Amino acid sequence: MSKIYYLPSHEYIKVEGETGYIGVSEYAAKELGAVTYVDMPEEGDEFAAGDEFGAIESRKAASDLFTPVSGVVLEINAELEDDPKLINNAPLEAWIIKVRITNPEELDSLMEEEEYAKFCETHK
Repeated sequence: MSKIYYLPSHEYIKVEGETGYIGVSEYAAKELGAVTYVDMPEEGDEFAAGDEFGAIESRKAASDLFTPVSGVVLEINAELEDDPKLINNAPLEAWIIKVRITNPEELDSLMEEEEYAKFCETHK
């Protein structure tokens, strides 16, 4: 069973055990419009919670991407290199990086789905 947490900057992490799948929320994908490019780190890169790990570009804007928790990159979503619009079609399926979570306690400081939905409503 997976659980999804969010950052105020609209990244999500879908947690399955010690593994996290990090991407951008449906709200962010909609706001960005057609995604044209995703800059991703290398496998094996290590990040602390809140670190910038890449960037996402669309016809409308470019945004830095931040890690919700500390972790080590296990895999990048290579499909996004050829088809970045997958993020627009299914943002919660089109994760950007897969990480091994090194400090699970950091999840406690993130927003859960209901809290994130309210956050999006009040920050339009």
